[in-house]
This record gives sequence, structure tokens and C-alpha cells, in this order.
Amino acid sequence: MQIKESELILNPDGSVYHLNLHPENIAENIIFVGDQDRVEKITRHFDVVEFSTQKREFKTQTGVYKGKRISVISTGIGPDNIDIVMNELDALVNIDLSTRKPKQQLTSLNIIRIGTSGALQPDIPVNSFVMSLYGLGLDNMIQSYIIDKVTDIAIEDAFIAHTGWDMRKGRPYVVKAGEKLMQAMESDSIKKGFTATAGGFYGPQGRVLRLNIRDSELNNKMDSFSYNGTVITNLEMETAAIYGLSALLGHNAVSLNAIIANRALGTFSADPYTAVNELIAYALERIAKI
Repeated sequence: MQIKESELILNPDGSVYHLNLHPENIAENIIFVGDQDRVEKITRHFDVVEFSTQKREFKTQTGVYKGKRISVISTGIGPDNIDIVMNELDALVNIDLSTRKPKQQLTSLNIIRIGTSGALQPDIPVNSFVMSLYGLGLDNMIQSYIIDKVTDIAIEDAFIAHTGWDMRKGRPYVVKAGEKLMQAMESDSIKKGFTATAGGFYGPQGRVLRLNIRDSELNNKMDSFSYNGTVITNLEMETAAIYGLSALLGHNAVSLNAIIANRALGTFSADPYTAVNELIAYALERIAKI
């Protein structure tokens, strides 16, 4: 089946539309960051940077770190941007852009998100690291796809019952991280749990400025949710979308967050930049050994 030009949009130079990339521009090991300024905070550790480009908020640099070829891409904020980045990256490796047909032999990418987040549990201090065992999507973006084969319906049902979830907001979804990358990033010092992904920063994360929200107690309900001993560790805006699309497309994904705020205690890191830099170093050392 040939994919129509209106569905897979290419730039005049043949690069994918939003990311402005050709297949040779990316590695099979890819780090996602939200902030475009964080790309070079990672690639400054590289032995060499061989490629760099930027279009809108999507900045990409590809290079080599300790013999491992790695790309770093800024996704911007939110699950809608993840939809763009994941589909265009998959197109680069799994669709022949000249014929517009899916390839017979598919490539599985390793995708590691390095982000910042606020903890929901009082025992997760600022400046610590969290690895997302599961993404818990509150954002509804992934529901545009057929997701039943990659989601955990039992956990979803338990969360819906525990929170008294208002289904007018759409059904929450749960997707597990890639086993291969979880093992690669494992250490005794890193916390693990559910990472909740919201579709916005204010109301969707329980923040009230001038607008009332549907459930002012939702954050407290999420704090107390547990499934087989696993709790919701943190709340952000990308992880579940990355996990969902990675699982659907056959890629490996894991999300790592530096905790710069604790919502339960109302605290914020006195030095968030150091926490992020330490997480970058932590992740790079483990990616180099994949």
C-alpha cells in the first residue's frame, strides 16, 4: 500500500515534514528531551556531533558517545507533540520515503526520555530520579489509535474505580515501559512507579488559577492509588504517550525524570540544573552499554 502525500508529508528536500530529518540523520538510540536548550546540554558530552538541525521546537543533534551513536531530539511539551515525533521517527526507519511504502523488515528504536517532573509521594525527595515502570495516560491523545493490545485494562479499571474517574474526560490508559531499556537503566538508587501523563499543565494537573476544574481532589486520589504495591510517583506531560506509541509501533521506550518539585510537600529544588545534569550523566553511561 502506497501512503498518500497528504498523509505522509515530506519537505521539498525529501525530509519528514516537522522534524526536517532524513533517515541517515538519526541513530537507533534516541534521547527525548522537552526543552530544545537541553539538547546541547546532552551532546556536549559527546565525542563528536555529526549532524544538527532545528525546525520549530524540534531540534535534533546526532553524534557519538563512547562508541555509541545517539540522537537527541527536543519534542516540545505535551502528548500532541509526541504524536508528531513518534510517527515521523518511525516513518524514517520503517517506511521507504521514495516509494511511500512500509518496509518488509522493520527497525526497533531505543527511546529514552530524560525529563523533569514533580513527585506526588512525600517519600520521593527533590533531586532524586524516577524511572516510569508504567505510563498512566490521562491525556486521551492515544485513544485515536487501536490500543487494546498494548494497554493494561486491569490497572486502568482499578484506577478508574479508585478515583471515581469522570468518563467525560476520556478513558485513562496504562502502558508498560520496554523491558530491555528498564533493565539497562536499573539501579538501587532510582525510584520506580506509575508516571501519570496529563494533557495540560494547569487544570489537567489540578492547578487552579481562575478556572474551576471537574475534580479538585483528583491529585489526592492519585496520591493514594496503588496497584500490587506500585504507586503513582510523578505527574508530567509526555511519558504515557511515548510508551503507548512505542508499544504500538514496535519500539523500546523508557522514561527517566529528575524530580525538581514535590507536590505533596510543596517543595522545589534549590538547584534543579544540577539534578538534570546528573540524570543526563546517569543515562548516557547506561545507553553506552546497550
